[in-house]
Formats: sequence, structure tokens, C-alpha cells
Amino acid sequence: MSADDSSRAGIERLYEQHGRVLLAYACSFVHSVAEGEDIVHQVFARLLRGDVAITGLPLAYLCRAVRNTALNQRRSWQREAAFEEEARWLEAPAGMEESAIAIERGMSLLPTDQREVVILHVWGGLTFSEIADALSISANTAASRYRYALGKLREVLKPLGEM
Repeated sequence: MSADDSSRAGIERLYEQHGRVLLAYACSFVHSVAEGEDIVHQVFARLLRGDVAITGLPLAYLCRAVRNTALNQRRSWQREAAFEEEARWLEAPAGMEESAIAIERGMSLLPTDQREVVILHVWGGLTFSEIADALSISANTAASRYRYALGKLREVLKPLGEM
């Protein structure tokens, strides 16, 4: 990140560019959009306070920060009451709401490691190399997780294609 990007305006630009995918990514770990928003807020608040500095590719760094924050929050929230609402994070074009719900349900059935690779690749636009950097895995592992996830999603969503 350049010195200019560490300014408040630079951080706001990062939020404008990547906020939606970071929210979707956070929601893949938690049970409500409100919890996901809280996680993203915490990451950007730390940036604004200057507690942390982005190293490397900004989106990969932000994804790592969201993942770590979400996992930490999930551990503490698991001690609290069970979730009350289901996360609605996938925006759907008009008339495609049922498909979006089916995709979200299908995504929720994936193991976390596969789900996060799909979100980062499809919604985040990250390459497998960038995902590998964000998750501290190899690019081949990221590609394999993506391939396995797509196979599972095809099976789960097959009835949707028959409509």
C-alpha cells in the first residue's frame, strides 16, 4: 500500500472498492449480516487508528484480517446464545432472489476452507496465488479447494437447473 493509501481517504477508497466482498467473506464465517458488518468495521477501524499497516496486496491483506477477526469473534460468540437470523449476503438481480438463496444454502454446506476460496475467487476476484497468500496455503491447494467446492455446488444446485 502506498503512503497515500494509508491516509483516511486511501482507507475509504479501499472500503469502497472491497467492502462488499469483505462483508460477504465475513458472513461466510458468522450467522448474520450484522456480525459480518461488525467484523469488517473492526478491521477498518484498526486501519484508521493506525494500529496495523497493510502489507502486500491490499485485498489479500484485508481478507486475512477479516478471516482472523471473524474466527476470533466466532470463538467468543459461540459462548453466547445461538444465532437468530441467517446471513443474507448475496445480492441478487431482480427476479433471481430464489436462486441467490439456493446458492447461499449451497455455500453454507461447503466446508469452510472450500467456501472461503470460492468467495475470494468468485466475489473477490482474487487469483489462486493471491488466495494462497491470504490464507497461507499453496496456490495448488487453493485451486483444489475451488475445484472440489464447484463439484459439490453442482450436485447441490442441480435441481435448480432442472426448473
